[in-house]
Amino acid sequence: MMRFKDTALGRLKYGQMNRTEAKYADKLAFDPEVVWFKFEGIRFRLADNTNWTPDFAVMKKDRTLEIHEVKGFMRDASNVRMKVAAEMFPFIFKIARLKAGQWTVDTVGNKE
Repeated sequence: MMRFKDTALGRLKYGQMNRTEAKYADKLAFDPEVVWFKFEGIRFRLADNTNWTPDFAVMKKDRTLEIHEVKGFMRDASNVRMKVAAEMFPFIFKIARLKAGQWTVDTVGNKE
């Protein structure tokens, strides 16, 4: 059962981070392996009239480009879009979650 306080009151404007995304941006800014990152910097076309904009594009020191999605809770539609993108495009896709003050970052698909 979902209580009212568990649901979002509205969507943020395009390009505006929520609190969890802002915390992740801080983590990326201080990660010595990250040389560049951009919030909502890439949009993937998955099918006709179906696009997905991940939270962060991240370039590592070795010049690999990773796609990071930050989630507190993942709906089925978001999960499907990310898995489809991971199958279609040659990037490393990761999902980052903040639990009890600790970040867990898992790879989606079988790349890496």
